[in-house]
Amino acid sequence: MEIIPAIDLINGQCVRLTEGDFSQQTTYDADPLAVAQRFEQHGVRRLHLVDLDGARARRPVNLPVLERIARHTGLRIDYGGGLQSDEALQQAFDAGAAQVTAGSIAVREPATVRGWLQRFGAERILLGADFRDNHIAINAWAEQSERTLAEFVGEYLAAGATTFICTDVSKDGKLQGPSLSTYAGLRAELPAAELVASGGVTTLADVEALAALGMHGAIIGKAIYEGTITLAELKPWL
Repeated sequence: MEIIPAIDLINGQCVRLTEGDFSQQTTYDADPLAVAQRFEQHGVRRLHLVDLDGARARRPVNLPVLERIARHTGLRIDYGGGLQSDEALQQAFDAGAAQVTAGSIAVREPATVRGWLQRFGAERILLGADFRDNHIAINAWAEQSERTLAEFVGEYLAAGATTFICTDVSKDGKLQGPSLSTYAGLRAELPAAELVASGGVTTLADVEALAALGMHGAIIGKAIYEGTITLAELKPWL
C-alpha cells in the first residue's frame, strides 16, 4: 500500500474542509508548493491535488498551482476538480498532471469517461468514487446519486478502469477513522479493483488496518496537517 498525501486548494492556498462543506474551512498554508516540497523531502513520491474551486465552478481554476508544483518537484501528481470536458482534461495534463481523477462527470457522462479511458489508458485516468451512506456523491459532494459504491466501481472496472479513489464524504476531514467495513466489503466483492482509501484516516493504526485489508493506497490530508500522523511514521509506506 502506498500513502498519498493530499493538498486541497481554495484561492491558491492549502486548505481542508470538513465533509466537503465550504463553510467549514481551515487554511493550513498559503504556499502549496512549499507543502509539496516538504512532502517530497520526506520521501513522498505521489500527490493528490484537489482543485476545490474547480469542483464548485465545474472547470479547472487552480491550474497555475498545479504547474508550479509539477515544475518544481518530482512528485507524480493526480489532479481533480472541475474536469468536465476534453479541453479541461488536456489543460490538466499540459500543466503537469501525471494522472487525473474523474469524479462527478463519471456519473453524469459515463460515455465521456469511457472515451478518456480508451484514449489515455487506465494508468492516467483514475475514478473518483466519492460516497456517503454507500451511495455515490457528486457535484462537490452536494448531491447524492442513485448508484451504490459497488455498482459504480463494478461498472467502471468492466469498462477498463483499474484505480478507484474511494472517499467517504461523511468522514472526510473529521479525524474519526476510515470506513474499514465498507472497504473490506468492496475488496471482497471486487478484488480486481485497485482501491485507494480516502477520508477519516487519523492514526498509524488506521494506516496499518487499511494495509491489512489489501488496499492499494491511502490518501491522507488533515491527519498530516494536524500532526496526528507524522511523515516520519509513514516512511514504510512512502
